Amino acid sequence: MFTLPELEAAHAVVKAAMPPTPQHAWPLLARRLGAGVIVKHENHTPTGAFKVRGGLVYMDRLKRERPGVAGVISATRGNHGQSLAFAGRKADVPVTILVPRGNSTEKNAAMKGFGAELIEFGSDFQEAREEAGRLAGLRGLELVPSFHRDLVLGVATYALELLSAHRDIERLYVPIGQGSGICGCIAARDALGLPTEIIGVQAEGAPAYALSFKAGHPVSTDSAVTFADGMATRVPDAEALDVIRRGAARIVTLSDDAIAEAIRIYWTDTHNLAEGAGAAPLAAALLERKTRPPAKTALILCGGNIDLALFRSRVLQA
Repeated sequence: MFTLPELEAAHAVVKAAMPPTPQHAWPLLARRLGAGVIVKHENHTPTGAFKVRGGLVYMDRLKRERPGVAGVISATRGNHGQSLAFAGRKADVPVTILVPRGNSTEKNAAMKGFGAELIEFGSDFQEAREEAGRLAGLRGLELVPSFHRDLVLGVATYALELLSAHRDIERLYVPIGQGSGICGCIAARDALGLPTEIIGVQAEGAPAYALSFKAGHPVSTDSAVTFADGMATRVPDAEALDVIRRGAARIVTLSDDAIAEAIRIYWTDTHNLAEGAGAAPLAAALLERKTRPPAKTALILCGGNIDLALFRSRVLQA
């Protein structure tokens, strides 16, 4: 997808706004997995999630190529919207974000805190995304999709940091929402010429990419039911799927109970708070430990933005 110089140039854009995130080897996690493990802590970005990198790179190109843009609009369950709001404020570009009704109250507050206009619409992400497209035309705004080359280029910089420092990683687990994270990992691995096996992770209640990966073409679902809202996608992106099918080894699906248990493990073993999507790679690695030989493993803790009420009800009370 990208050359190494392209990734390095994108990394320079990201580094101007935030330092590289930590990547730690946690001994208690290694004991659980029976192998060396590195956690890439994207929960330590200015927005608490990896997507801020994509927003910075997208907005950098937008300001250079279309400096007169009236503003941007997009749909999200939270982290993508925070990314655009954060980057838009730095670039002085107005940002409008649509979220489904009942979305995370804390993510909504964070997006508004970063300066976005927030509109609640629809019962799920897909309905909010369709309304964002309609409003883009009415208001003369640039529609930012959840999957875009510049977004992938930006988020690929976390994989560049990780794999440049740990070239001996054999197995990397990454969650799939709309696909930018796993595609960024594939792009960085390929640009560095590494043999790292990349495994996507989804919730059993939102398996659109897992079904599509198996079928060989996009397969939509009627619902996406999981408390891990970063993975609650029911309509896969065809371009993302093409990259995933060519570059990923497989996609693992998990129960919400397994994801909740991984959140608890992150807290007890590392004292890091993970949102559902952020904990899913650990849950997948623990599941595959039963059937696959040990290997040096990397886990993408993609974000820590879980509402306190949800953490109490779904994680602590389980």
